[in-house]
Amino acid sequence: MIRNAAFTDWQGRALNHFMSVLGAALLAVVVAALIPTASMAQTRADRGYVLGPNDGVVVVVYGQQEFNVQTRLKPDGSIVMPLIGRVQASGKNVIELAEEVRSRLVSGNFLRDPIVNVEVTDFRSQYARVVGKVGQPGLVPLDQRYRVLDLLLRAGWVQQGGSNFVLMRRAGDGKEIRLDTDALARGGEGSDLYVEPGDTLFVDDAELVFLTGQVARPGPYALEPGMTVGNLIARAGGVGPTGSSGRFGLKRGKTEQSVDENAVLQRDDVINVRERLF
Repeated sequence: MIRNAAFTDWQGRALNHFMSVLGAALLAVVVAALIPTASMAQTRADRGYVLGPNDGVVVVVYGQQEFNVQTRLKPDGSIVMPLIGRVQASGKNVIELAEEVRSRLVSGNFLRDPIVNVEVTDFRSQYARVVGKVGQPGLVPLDQRYRVLDLLLRAGWVQQGGSNFVLMRRAGDGKEIRLDTDALARGGEGSDLYVEPGDTLFVDDAELVFLTGQVARPGPYALEPGMTVGNLIARAGGVGPTGSSGRFGLKRGKTEQSVDENAVLQRDDVINVRERLF
């Protein structure tokens, strides 16, 4: 009985030790699996501008002028350096390319411990498109991380007659996202998304409503979110001297109905301010 008790006690201690080691090992595996994922996500966000074909770069090896190069990445993403030849630059940022050049100079026994610096002189491969009713439509180089508001400001902002919304078309999956420019201007980060290479921002013509009849300034007006008949008439300078403040006709499509000043407008609505009855 004593031998059995001692043996059982030894087994218990061994089992506890084994489980402790196993638990630590499993924890290490889980942590090892999670850390690279988090690290990779952070790396993608913090790498800065990633070089691609047609980007212009200058490579400087301090104190070794014969190695200095100002060039443009070839269609295959490479550059050619003196003595070390072809270097793949596409997919690297400036720090990674500088380290690649430094490593090649050392491994080729050209220099012992060179100091290499790389700067981008012309951003060509990473860009977004801004088109439509903006001050300067065209290609905007993504030389750093930009949000939608940043690109609209660089493109001269929305011009008169432009919509209150910007349509963002993602290059990756073709998804279209509609963003309120007023919300962007107020600094709402929830709607101010980061722009990725190849994305397109499109500002359409403003959605219009039309005002006719007895008002100070009849004509087309840009439709604003939540705009009512009363808002529209106020924008037009108010009801004219022969107009009725309570007689409004709303034509939507082929039908017309009487509405009051609280009616909410939709695109292409026609509001007619009727004459006052004497």
